[in-house]
Amino acid sequence: MQSEKIILGIDPGTTIMGFGIISVQGSKMELVSMHELILKKYPNHETKLKYIFERTLSLIDEFHPDEVALEAPFFGKNVQSMLKLGRAQGVAMAASLYRDVPITEYSPKKIKMAITGNGNASKEQVAGMLKTLLKLKEFPTKYLDASDGLAVAVCHHFNSGNVSQEKSYTGWDSFLKQNPDRLK
Repeated sequence: MQSEKIILGIDPGTTIMGFGIISVQGSKMELVSMHELILKKYPNHETKLKYIFERTLSLIDEFHPDEVALEAPFFGKNVQSMLKLGRAQGVAMAASLYRDVPITEYSPKKIKMAITGNGNASKEQVAGMLKTLLKLKEFPTKYLDASDGLAVAVCHHFNSGNVSQEKSYTGWDSFLKQNPDRLK
């Protein structure tokens, strides 16, 4: 009998953080949960980061994922937005590493390519393909950020054993070895 693997996928954001959790047993993949954390109601960036950290820890404690996959921040023109997204991702990474759960990050293009076969697919196309792949009639949420988090988890499953192109860390030591420039 093949063992079950739980994957938590996170689409970090400072307005909405989407997440999806899948269970994989052999080639069978099932939706466990997907939802979002609405952050726009909080007064400042620091409070939002606190809630991202706490929610990531609570998801890990509730669902006991074997691995966490995150969408890497994309490079845009607005430096302040990129900085805030990077902080949100870093907080989710820190929570995962705090619970000793290995993490892998994927670029948005890689995630879209893994799900739809098109690296330039729209959020709606990704959501539609996820419904087909997971045999869902409807999503339990209206936000596409949640389906983006789910897409990260499914992308990670599709790339299991083939993550050499993406960054993967098993703990702080691993992170620091692969990123010596971040050590001050």
